[in-house]
Amino acid sequence: MELNTKGRYAVMAMADIAKFGGDAAVPLSAVAERQNISLAYLEQIFLRLRRAGLVVSARGRSGGYKLGRAPEDINVAEIMRAAEERTRMTRCMDEGVGCIGEERCLTHHLWAALGAHIGVFLSDVSLRDVIDGIPLSKLPVSSVERTGEPAV
Repeated sequence: MELNTKGRYAVMAMADIAKFGGDAAVPLSAVAERQNISLAYLEQIFLRLRRAGLVVSARGRSGGYKLGRAPEDINVAEIMRAAEERTRMTRCMDEGVGCIGEERCLTHHLWAALGAHIGVFLSDVSLRDVIDGIPLSKLPVSSVERTGEPAV
């Protein structure tokens, strides 16, 4: 799966602001310290999040960032899209180039379907769900039925 730090850190930072910000702006330095993320890297990510309208910046002594909308109105997929993160499971490119040279690998459709499921799941999980705990109703039924616990 091609999921690098950019998308994960964007979600972590947005969850941090949702949890600790309330109506006040949160300094990125505080987010960086709590989440153990480089401040310079967060600044790059937040430029993208601000352009997407997911956060708004506040200047001044109590400056920082606030959520652009309520946490229940922001889903994880849109945070990752804003951070320019893809959840592609195959090596194939969108323009028809194959996994192996010009050919698609034997398991291409399996990984493409898994990527689509992940995309649907991330679209269904709000920032509120992340900070409050993802409800069992949003988890795959089979993972909860087998163990009584969500599969992670």
